[in-house]
Amino acid sequence: MSDPGPRDTYTHGHHASVVSQHSRRTAEEAAAFLIPRLQPGMRLLDVGCGPGSITAGLVKYVEPGEVVGIDAEPSVLETARELTGDTPNLSYEEGSVYALPYEDASFDVAYAHQLMQHLADPAAALREMRRVVRPGGFVAARDSDYQTMICHPRTEGIEEWRALYTEVVRRNGADANAGRRIPSWFARAGLDRVEVSTTVAMMRDPAEVLNWGDSWAERVTTSALAEQALAYGLATRDDLERIAAGWRSWARHEEALFLFVHVEGLATVS
Repeated sequence: MSDPGPRDTYTHGHHASVVSQHSRRTAEEAAAFLIPRLQPGMRLLDVGCGPGSITAGLVKYVEPGEVVGIDAEPSVLETARELTGDTPNLSYEEGSVYALPYEDASFDVAYAHQLMQHLADPAAALREMRRVVRPGGFVAARDSDYQTMICHPRTEGIEEWRALYTEVVRRNGADANAGRRIPSWFARAGLDRVEVSTTVAMMRDPAEVLNWGDSWAERVTTSALAEQALAYGLATRDDLERIAAGWRSWARHEEALFLFVHVEGLATVS
């Protein structure tokens, strides 16, 4: 087993408002860059799996192979087990990305979605993911870039939110603009056969916009993000309420649109 590595602070935390939003993610959207490489019989590790909606969605692409989801937070693993039920060939385990509890070359694929932006040492995490993948297998990671987040109409509360979120993540020792750093982190991890791609996430459907805006309004006032912003002295409770009001107002505007960039790295292990 590898060194346990740094102790990370998860900016989002596991408040219900966060977990319910993350449960909406699908394999088809989050892992579209990886799915064409998956084959029946593969063994896949989803690192930082959260509530498991992506993890469970990957099963059909590798069955009768196995998908294992691993996360450092026991409570979210219990949620994953509840939400995904008795899905065949799917299991969840507690563990750290810096010290994966698996033998060398024991998986065909190691995948992480929006994990690197919360880590103090993403390159070390990628090296550990590489360790557990057999030669010819794949290490895959996808991360968003908060500086690319654009809302229309422009809303001061959301602009303030983005600056606040970015600074909280920085205080936590990580980088909210992780997407643009995917290529360099892969290189530092010794992964040199890397395909880099981008996708744009967009919220435009009124129901989707309303969910997105109201979710962030709740998260910025009730989740770990709020607790950390207050603890670091970066915002007052009134500031957070003002930001939340900006999200709610934007989400009800007839022209509301939100978009941002993801960067994906897909490395073939030598």
